[in-house]
Amino acid sequence: MAFILWIIAVIIAIYGILRLVRGDILIGIVLLIVAALVGPGGYSIFS
Repeated sequence: MAFILWIIAVIIAIYGILRLVRGDILIGIVLLIVAALVGPGGYSIFS
């Protein structure tokens, strides 16, 4: 389960970085925060 959460977090983080690069700063920051909350490392909303 942790591996699946890690993969989802990586995908969300990459998408967030792409949004930041394209100039959509608010959505990019929100996606990076969501990636940190979904990922199994550190704080996770699923633990």
